[in-house]
Amino acid sequence: MKISKLKTAIGLGILSIVLAGCGTNTKKSTVSTVNENDPLQTIVEKAKAEGQIASVGMPDTWANWVETWDNIEAKYGIKQSDTDMSSAEELAKFESEGKNGTADIGDVGINFGPLAKQRGLTLKYKTSYWDEIPDWAKDDAGDWVLSYTGTIAFITDKQNVEKAPTSWAELANGDYRVSVGDVMKATQAQFGVLAAAIANGGDEANIQPGIDYFNEIAKKGRLTAVDATIANLEKGEIDVAIVWDFNGLNYRDQINPDRFEVTIPTDGSVMSGYTTVINKNAPHPNAAKLVREYILSDEGQINLAKGYARPIRDVKLPEEVKAKLLPDEAYRNVRQVKNHEAWDKTAIELPRLWQQEVLVNAR
Repeated sequence: MKISKLKTAIGLGILSIVLAGCGTNTKKSTVSTVNENDPLQTIVEKAKAEGQIASVGMPDTWANWVETWDNIEAKYGIKQSDTDMSSAEELAKFESEGKNGTADIGDVGINFGPLAKQRGLTLKYKTSYWDEIPDWAKDDAGDWVLSYTGTIAFITDKQNVEKAPTSWAELANGDYRVSVGDVMKATQAQFGVLAAAIANGGDEANIQPGIDYFNEIAKKGRLTAVDATIANLEKGEIDVAIVWDFNGLNYRDQINPDRFEVTIPTDGSVMSGYTTVINKNAPHPNAAKLVREYILSDEGQINLAKGYARPIRDVKLPEEVKAKLLPDEAYRNVRQVKNHEAWDKTAIELPRLWQQEVLVNAR
């Protein structure tokens, strides 16, 4: 499982952490140069010459990246390696390594895209599908662009819970343990708090209803620190976990579709997404551009849907792939982040609020 990736910033300070030990051994490429105005065919030729791509935060088990990497190797002869890390850690790596960068491309939560641009860490690239991407899901200059979306959902172990909750209200009134993940740094967990806030009258600028919601659960001894991994779910150590829908569906089907139920809370949830960021100092910059191009192609978008993520482009999905996803009506009370500027500020403050107002009451 990808290490805490859902995009909510932990504070700008973490980006100065030196993560030299987290990198790959990839060396700077000397076989090609990067040019902002290269046509796609030139990018393909240069990428083939580079012959490899070093990703961060894009492991095989997350959103079916494995099929994307396999297809890219089969099509272009480009071999891939990945170092799994959180969104904040990815940007910290880009920044700390500077001109000696060892990573080419990363997959980060939506608020980390503008942050990467702001800190001068990104290489611009607009794919040939640029006009098909919603305006809210891309940077005007091409510094970042969403590949897929996720919506906060519940995954319930029906061996432990008699009736799976379908709303935040039901979740609050239960007698089972709840896992939300590491709100101190995980995007998924932070968006879980935002979703709870939205369902209880809050928004991107007012996270307090979400803090209060989980504080009450913590006071009752129902907040567990056990992370929602496949291993922990399979062992029955989690009753209900708050996760992205694509993670919940993936875990359900990998373990036992009859044992686990995935639901989108009917009283409100939030939809966000993940964006690729190309390292300004990528050792294989053309391969990174080509990877972004492929991810946004029909084939690449369908690969993500096979991993239960909802594509950012309006592509026609094969019926067997569409059947893997939740029906559209399950998302009727879901909204996307509207005020990104406010959420960026809230996300910086959220770890402190969580520690001071929720964790102090957890037991």
